[in-house]
Amino acid sequence: MQLYISEKNLKALLDRLIADGMRVVAPRMDAGTPLYGPLTDSAGIVLDQLPRRSAKEAFFPLCEDIMSYEKQGRKVSLTDIDPAGFPETVLVGVRPCDAAAIPVLDAVFSWDYKDEFFLERRRKTTIVGLACTKADDACFCTAVGLSPANPKGSDLFLTPLEGGGYACETFTEKGEALVNANRELFAEPNGSTALPLAEPQTERFDLKKVKAWLDGHFEDPAWDSIAVRCVGCGACAFLCPACHCFDIVDEGTEKAGKRRKNWDACGFWKFTHHASGHNPRDLQPKRYRNRIMHKFKYYDDKFGQTLCSGCGRCIRFCPVGIDIAAIVSEISKK
Repeated sequence: MQLYISEKNLKALLDRLIADGMRVVAPRMDAGTPLYGPLTDSAGIVLDQLPRRSAKEAFFPLCEDIMSYEKQGRKVSLTDIDPAGFPETVLVGVRPCDAAAIPVLDAVFSWDYKDEFFLERRRKTTIVGLACTKADDACFCTAVGLSPANPKGSDLFLTPLEGGGYACETFTEKGEALVNANRELFAEPNGSTALPLAEPQTERFDLKKVKAWLDGHFEDPAWDSIAVRCVGCGACAFLCPACHCFDIVDEGTEKAGKRRKNWDACGFWKFTHHASGHNPRDLQPKRYRNRIMHKFKYYDDKFGQTLCSGCGRCIRFCPVGIDIAAIVSEISKK
C-alpha cells in the first residue's frame, strides 16, 4: 500500500497514539544528545539526526529485570517478570541501518532458546522506518549491501518528499493495521518527488572475499596491527544496532534482590575470563579479532547474513579512531 502523509498529520498520528495509551518511541533530544526514547507528545520528535544509540534498546534494554527474589526466615520466594505486561509500542523514525538490524537480532533471540523478553516486545511493536537524505563520512550501509532507503525490518516506511511530507509504503500486516486505524490522516500519493537520498561514500565490500580471508586467517600477525589501538572500552558494541551479547547477574542482598540481564561486550577483558583464572582471549588483539570474526564470519556461518548494517556509530564514537569499514575494506582486497 502506497500513500502520503503530511508532516502535520504525522505529528497528529503520534499525538493520537500517545493519547490512546500507546507507547511511542522515537528519536528525541536528551541532554543535547539525540536518542531513541518514549515521547510525551509529537513536539519532542527529532527526525533530522541519527540517534547516538540504536533502536535495539526498544527490544533489548541495556538492563532489565527478569526475576526477583525475597527471603523471609528460611523461606525464599521467587517472582518471574511477566513479558505479557510489556506495552504496545510504535517505534517511529527508525533509520534503515537500525531497522535492518532488528531481523538480525530476531534470529539470535529465537534460535536455540526463545527469549520471550525480546520476542514479546517484537510482537507488540510496529516499526516506522525513515529513509536517509544525508550521510557523513562514517556511514557505510551501501558497503554491506543495504541502502539509505532499504525497508528491511520496517512495517511502514517513510520517504521524505520535496515540498514536505512523506511517501508511505506498508510492508507487513502491522504497518497496514496502523494505517487502516488512522486512514483519514493518510492521502493518496500526490506525485511529489522524493528528496535525493544519502550517498555513503564507502566502496561496497566483497563480503564473500572478506569471509574467505577470515576463514583461513584466525592466526595471522595482521591482527596485532589491526587491533593495536583498541582499548577494550566496549563503546562499539554498545552503540551497534546488531551486537547482542549480555550477561545475567543477581543484584541485591541476602534478603532480597533481582536477577538482571545486562549488556556485555566481547571487547571486555572479563568477557571470556574463566573462574580458573585462564582467559583464552587474554590480549586485546584477540578480542578485537573476535569482533570482526563475529560480524563477518561466525554470524554468517550460523545464519547466512552479516552482523553489520553500516550505521557507522562505532567509527564516529571510537575514542581511538578505529574504522571498521576501513579494516573490512582492506581485508576484502587481500
